[in-house]
Amino acid sequence: MKHNRPVNLNLFTIRFPIPAIVSILHRISGVFLFLFIPFALWLLELSLTPGGFAQIQEWQSGWLVKLLTLGILAAFLYHLVAGVRHLLSDLHIGDTLRAGRLSAQLVFVVSILLVILAGVWLW
Repeated sequence: MKHNRPVNLNLFTIRFPIPAIVSILHRISGVFLFLFIPFALWLLELSLTPGGFAQIQEWQSGWLVKLLTLGILAAFLYHLVAGVRHLLSDLHIGDTLRAGRLSAQLVFVVSILLVILAGVWLW
């Protein structure tokens, strides 16, 4: 059976709605946090040694490490806020089209505010 429908395989030409963007970024931030786990465990192990904690504090004084830390915190905070949105959606709270768009916009606003607060706390 042959279909004469056009097929668009270029995902960059598709305009995604904001709830889809929030969902995709939630997955990407989750993968990033999962890949960060070995590094986080290594830092935890290092911090439990007598001189390791001081060494980590010394590293944290540099602007590049602060920027990396802020990036990791941004991924975590976004993943947390978007995860709460997904959990509420699973409970059928705000699962209408209008509420889904509003909650997706709220995820971006709350995440940006939390990242700004984390940046102020780091510096």
